[in-house]
Amino acid sequence: MTKSIMVPIDLAHTETLQKSIDIAGKLAKADNANLTFVGLTESAASSVAHNPEEFDAKLKEFASKISKNIDHPVSAKSIVDVDVPADIGAVLIGTAKDLDADLIVMGSHAPGVLEYFLSSNAGYVASHAQCSVYVVR
Repeated sequence: MTKSIMVPIDLAHTETLQKSIDIAGKLAKADNANLTFVGLTESAASSVAHNPEEFDAKLKEFASKISKNIDHPVSAKSIVDVDVPADIGAVLIGTAKDLDADLIVMGSHAPGVLEYFLSSNAGYVASHAQCSVYVVR
């Protein structure tokens, strides 16, 4: 039985997250588990938000919208990091530990040539997390 589910959220690509959100929502409802969306941002302005406070507000708004759609509470946790692309895997694993998550549900894309040389974020998390990881393609 799952007690806490973490879902990494990329606010720049919410349209590609629907499958992983649907699965996480169904699993959370079935087990009455905590469902937390985690978003990473840098302190500098990005295409999503001008600053970390705006990013946090947008992540919370997105979580609230999804919560209404799936009829289950969704919390949001935003994390500010200095180098998101380089640190994302380790930060997600650390956050899952902090949240006491026993499941991470995260989306992935079909592997390309680059993944043969560098691991994907989902692959890294699945290989190194201390909890179960459900990778959705």
